[in-house]
Amino acid sequence: MVGLKEELLKSIWHAFTALDLDRSGKVLSHNLCTVLNVPHDPVALEEHFRDDDEGPVSNQGYMPYLNKFILEKVQGNFDKVEFNRMCWTLCAKKNLSKSPLLISDEDAFKVWVIFNFLSEDKYPLIIVPEEIEYLLKKLTEAMGAGWQQEQFDHYKIALNTSREGLSAWELIDLIGSGQFSKGMDRQTVSMAINEVFNELILDVLKQGYMLKKGHKRKNWMERWFVLKPNIISYYVSEDLKDKKGDIILDGNCCVEALPDRDGKKCLFLIKCLDKSFEISASDKKKKQEWIQAIQTTVNLLRAGSPPPHKEARQKRKELRQKLLAEHEELERQMKELQTANENKQKELETVRKQLEAAAARAAEEEKKRLQTQVELQDRFSLELEREKMVRQKMEEQVAQKSSELEQYLQRVRELEEMYKQLQGALEDEKQARQDEETVRKLQARLLEEESAKRAELEKWHLQQQQTIQMTEAEKQELENQRMIKEQALQVAMQQLKQLELERKEALEQYEEVKKKLETAANNTKSWKDKVAHHEGLIRLIEPGSKNPHLITNWGPAAFTEAELEQRQKSWKGKKATSE
Repeated sequence: MVGLKEELLKSIWHAFTALDLDRSGKVLSHNLCTVLNVPHDPVALEEHFRDDDEGPVSNQGYMPYLNKFILEKVQGNFDKVEFNRMCWTLCAKKNLSKSPLLISDEDAFKVWVIFNFLSEDKYPLIIVPEEIEYLLKKLTEAMGAGWQQEQFDHYKIALNTSREGLSAWELIDLIGSGQFSKGMDRQTVSMAINEVFNELILDVLKQGYMLKKGHKRKNWMERWFVLKPNIISYYVSEDLKDKKGDIILDGNCCVEALPDRDGKKCLFLIKCLDKSFEISASDKKKKQEWIQAIQTTVNLLRAGSPPPHKEARQKRKELRQKLLAEHEELERQMKELQTANENKQKELETVRKQLEAAAARAAEEEKKRLQTQVELQDRFSLELEREKMVRQKMEEQVAQKSSELEQYLQRVRELEEMYKQLQGALEDEKQARQDEETVRKLQARLLEEESAKRAELEKWHLQQQQTIQMTEAEKQELENQRMIKEQALQVAMQQLKQLELERKEALEQYEEVKKKLETAANNTKSWKDKVAHHEGLIRLIEPGSKNPHLITNWGPAAFTEAELEQRQKSWKGKKATSE
C-alpha cells in the first residue's frame, strides 16, 4: 500500500499544483473519491474547506485531509488508467506545450503516466538522465530502430550542465519533438509509446493472438491474450473491448508443451487448480516465448517478487541511491580534505609568517651582532693599540731599569750580609708566609721585652720616689744611687732610641731593597741569575698588606696601632697602681 500511495501521490501532485485550491479543491476531492472508489465524506470535506484562516491555502493544509480521508481508504479496486486520466485532464491544459508535437494527446498522456512511474520520489517531480535513457531505449527498441548512444551522450552532457533532470512536460516535449525518433512516422512512434505504456503501467508482460480450445464446445477460437503478473486475460480483439475470460495465475500453476494433434500445431497447456487451458500459438517461436513468459510469471509469483520492469526500476533507484550516497560521501571527504587542506594552508601560512618574523628577528639580531662585533673589534683594536703603547712604555721602563740595574748591583753587594740573614726566607717561595709569621711573632716577643723593660724602668722610677722619702742620709745615698740608675736609665733610653733609629733605617733600607728587587725580578731574568749566583736562593719580598703597620727596632710590629694603645693603657694602669 505504501508503493501504491506513492504512485497515486505523483499524479495527484500534478493536478494539485495546477489548480487554485481555494476554488477547485472540493472538485479535486470529489473526483478523487469517485475514481478511487472511496466513499464521500461531505461533513469532513466542508469542515476542511470552510471559509476561515485554517482553510487549505497550501499543501500543508490539504495534504493532511488527502491522506486521512482519501488515500488511507483506497483499497486498490479502481481503474488506474481512469484515475491517471482524471489527473491528466486537470493539469494538461495548463502545462502542456502549445507548440505542435509529433505525438497525439493520447500519446502525451501515456508519456505523462510513464513519467510518474519512472520519476524520483521527491518533489517537484523530475526524471533523471538514467531513466530518460532507459525510456528512450525502450521506445527505440519498440520502434525497431537502432539506439544512438553517442547522440544521447551529447544530450546528457548538455542536460547535466543545466539541471538534474526533466519535468513531465519537458519529457513530453523531448519525445514529441522527434529528436530521438527521426525517420519514424507518427503511427510507429504511437505504437511504441503504447507498447511501453502497456508494459510499464498496465503490467502487460506479453500479448498477442492465439487459438484457445473451448471447454464446452471443444472448438478452437482466435483470441487476443494479455499476460499480466497474476492473470492472463483474453479478448475478442486487441481493442480490449469484448473480454471473454481470465486465467488466474498463482504459484500452483504450471505450463507445459503438448504434441501436435487434431490438425493443431504449436500446442501448450496451462494447468491451474480448477481448470486447464489448451492453447495453440501461430508458430514454434511464439509458442516458446509464451511458455517461457508464463513460466517466468509463475516463478515470480512463487518467489513473491514484483514484475521484472518494477524490480528493474527498484534496482536502478537503489543503484542511483548508492551512487548518490557514494558521491555525497566522496563530496564530504573532498570537503573534509579541502577543509584540512585549507587548515593546513593556514597553518603553513602561519608558519611562513612565523618564519618570516623569525628571519626578520634573526636578521635584526645578526645586524646587531655584526654591529656589536664591529664595536668589539674597534674596542679590541683600541685596547690592542693601548696595550702596544703600554708594552712600549714598559719596554722603555725595562730599558731604563736595566740601566739602573747596574747601580743597584753595587748596592746589592753591600747588602750581602743582609741577604744572608734573609736566605732562609728566600729558599722556598711556599715557606714565605710562614717565615713572615715567624718574624711577626719575633717582633711581638721583642715588643713584649721592650714592654717589660719599660715596666722595669717604671719600677726603678717608683723605687727612686720611695727612696726620696727616706732619711736625708739615706736620701743622699739613694740620690746617688738614683743618679746612677737615672744615668743607667738614660743610657738605656739612648740605647733604645739608637736601636729604634737603626731599626727604622734598616727597615727603610729593607723597603728600598725590596722594591728594587721586585722591579728587577719582574723586568729582567738575567738579574735573578746574577743574584742567585751571589746569594744562592733569593726570594723577593712581596708587598704586604696596605694597612699601616707599626715599626719597631726589629722591623714591622706584629700588632696594630689599636693593640699598641691597649698595651699602653695597660702599662699606665700598672704604673698608677705601683705609685
